Amino acid sequence: MLNEARAREIFEAIRRASAADETEVFLEAGRSALTRFANNVIHQNVAEEGIHVSVRALREGRTARATTNKTDPESLRRVAEQAVESARWQPKDPDLLPMPGPQSYREGSRHCPETAQYTPEARAEAVKRVVERAERSGLVAAGVFSTGSTTQALLNSRGLYASHAETKAEFSVTYLDGGSGWAKGNFTTVRELPIEELAERACQKAVANREPKEIPPGRYTVILEPAAVLDLVGFLFYDFAGTAVLDQRSCFTGQEGKKVFGENISLADDVSHPAQAGAPWDGEGIARRAVVLVEQGVLKNLVYARHTAKKMSTEPTGHGFLLPNEWGEAPMNLVFAGGDTSLEEMVRTTARGVLVTRLWYIREVDPYEKILTGMTRDGTFYVEDGKVRHAVRNFRFNQSLKAMLNQVELLGPAVRAAGEEAFEMVVPPMRVKNFHFTEATKY
Repeated sequence: MLNEARAREIFEAIRRASAADETEVFLEAGRSALTRFANNVIHQNVAEEGIHVSVRALREGRTARATTNKTDPESLRRVAEQAVESARWQPKDPDLLPMPGPQSYREGSRHCPETAQYTPEARAEAVKRVVERAERSGLVAAGVFSTGSTTQALLNSRGLYASHAETKAEFSVTYLDGGSGWAKGNFTTVRELPIEELAERACQKAVANREPKEIPPGRYTVILEPAAVLDLVGFLFYDFAGTAVLDQRSCFTGQEGKKVFGENISLADDVSHPAQAGAPWDGEGIARRAVVLVEQGVLKNLVYARHTAKKMSTEPTGHGFLLPNEWGEAPMNLVFAGGDTSLEEMVRTTARGVLVTRLWYIREVDPYEKILTGMTRDGTFYVEDGKVRHAVRNFRFNQSLKAMLNQVELLGPAVRAAGEEAFEMVVPPMRVKNFHFTEATKY
């Protein structure tokens, strides 16, 4: 693991070799391993370890970055010189700010030694039980079980030092036999990963999904499981960025203080939420604040990097990325407020609708109305008179996300969700009316 002494040693070597006015070094050291299985057999076990060194030079109003994965003295000297030389070729940036000095951060650890040291034998044993479940049900299992740890450090020549250590465990499984069933979970500790529960859920869906029937496309009441919710609302994250609003690229441009969603929708960005992950500081080392974005449907706040905040006469919220970048900032730890209606209760109180496990091939059609298109997969079911009646063929949808979040009828408890996209989000299941399915697929 990258400790403070080693981080400062690397930084000092780079700083001494740098002719920049100011120097910043971002370090990320990590170990990762995974066990991959398919056709009820483990077919791959891999592990890797490495370090990433990223140097930003600020010189005469210009800035640039250079990277390396080597930490010997010659490599560190060379990457420092490359960053300065690259900066010389950049145009002057009138919005470029001096690097920040020392900051204060919220205490807390997301590093679990058990997860960091998890063995391939332990992963294989878990996969064995998942495969045995598949064989008992006449199914074929495929998936991935991964564990790893990362340590990040950010240092600059104004005295800033920030560090964060974190572990992660992720498991996903798909059961196949005619139809398919899927489940996935990721957490910062392997103890939180409910592998047996995920396997049972995926198995039940696959068995129920063996002979899907076709129903006509149209507008349906839809019950979205948390993975499906994440895959949709994840497309909103950049719209809450000050830069996106300033550049008029956001679907919320000109709507601060206005109602944008239904009154039952509230969300925040909060890296300190117990179900979240990530460092308590942003790409410049500014502490990440918890920010209420939407309250009872009303757009309350945006998030800001330092340079965006200055342009918009407000305070930075600690959501910037490593500089230079074209994005500015974004809330990467969205937390939706949930409700108290379980998925089972949503089904029981639905006269006619569709239950959706997850979505994929999602693309943005209209960025201002936030119209998305994509398809359902791995378990889509017809609900009638309060019961799941049968599996249905997958649908293509064409749906405005803004309209959808004005049509949410019921919310379940918010959970840490894992879906197609790699967002860190806490979302509830939702029952939504008038969700637009445009056509049924052949499978």
